[in-house]
Amino acid sequence: SWGAGMTDFLTALALVLVIEGLFLAILPHRLHQIVRMLEAVPPESLRVGGLAAAVLGVFAVWLLRG
Repeated sequence: SWGAGMTDFLTALALVLVIEGLFLAILPHRLHQIVRMLEAVPPESLRVGGLAAAVLGVFAVWLLRG
């Protein structure tokens, strides 16, 4: 068996797919608008925003999982 860590990781990936899939199914036109808006954002700003989101996510997991 894979162990709890791998099961948690695969569960997290599955939830990402669920959330993204619902977003695409419910608001496909809005996704196009967001992509167009992101094209105007400098890559460095996207990098900083992505890093901030990743850090926030790690912190949330740390708080929730202890």
